[in-house]
Amino acid sequence: MLRVYRYILPEVRDQLLYWRRKADEIPDPELQKQAIASMTSKQFHCQGGAVYAVARLQMRHVMIPLIVAFQTISDYLDNLCDRSTSMDPEDFRMLHQSMLDAVDPAGPIHDYYSYRIEKEDGGYLDELVKTCQASLRLLPSYSLVAGHVQELVGLYCDLQVYKHIRQELREDALLDWWKMYESRYPQIGWNEFAAATGSTLGVFMLFMAASDSQLKPETVETIRDAYFPYIGSLHILLDYLIDQEEDELGGDLNFCSYYDGMDQTVERIAVIVIEARTRAARLEHQYFHRMIIEGLLALYLSDPKVSKQRQVKQISRLLMKGSPLMRLFFFFNSILIRKAF
Repeated sequence: MLRVYRYILPEVRDQLLYWRRKADEIPDPELQKQAIASMTSKQFHCQGGAVYAVARLQMRHVMIPLIVAFQTISDYLDNLCDRSTSMDPEDFRMLHQSMLDAVDPAGPIHDYYSYRIEKEDGGYLDELVKTCQASLRLLPSYSLVAGHVQELVGLYCDLQVYKHIRQELREDALLDWWKMYESRYPQIGWNEFAAATGSTLGVFMLFMAASDSQLKPETVETIRDAYFPYIGSLHILLDYLIDQEEDELGGDLNFCSYYDGMDQTVERIAVIVIEARTRAARLEHQYFHRMIIEGLLALYLSDPKVSKQRQVKQISRLLMKGSPLMRLFFFFNSILIRKAF
């Protein structure tokens, strides 16, 4: 945590300030509005993701710009699709091509706005993509993780397309998509799989692994299996848990709403926590990954939104019951980070 306060958070703030200045120069008012809103309301996504730079501080000059740029693309596109002037799946797919290009160091730049009215972003999205590509070229072992990174980013892009189409179509589209993967993940439900695809943590962990010049292929496989689906699913289910009231009011899809009441919600999230811990224990530097898991629980369950939702508050108390000291430590640090940064 000392490294987080001393190095990570200040450098993330500097990166976000850089991209905020770029967003201020976007000519199209709608694109500018969504770019600024994504950084204003979701900066903690970049702060949380950049924690992966803690484990290899000597590479933070590569890791932090990479993670901030990639997460900024994700949050910007999420805003464009969530609060969209378009309901066109081709538009959503083309916008998210930028994320696939961002994780291909030799990839071309496409016309990401080709299916929407708003097009003039002053090169904002292109520059975010190019920043990611340039950073990846500095990771000595990226070739070993590239396949898994592209797989996870591809799943993320699929989710963003299916969950943002017209309300009456999206659930059927997600269920049809799940049929392609159901046999590979029999221990989880379709909503838990979909949640896992919405997390960028597995991608960030693979970025971190690629910064090690001595990385071994078997290590990459173990990382992928730990982060997908369990650690990723926990990440996004917690995010959806605290957003339930907000999503209901906005008519947005919420994967926690598919559980049959509070008891099942607590039971399933607890099962996923246990499986995430079990798989994290197989990784090198297992205590770092345990820190990620306990930190996720602490970060989301300490969110101010929790206290405003009676049922979510009850679920939060049950999940925090008998919490290990590590989680309590991160719970109070999460409150402090929100106030300070």
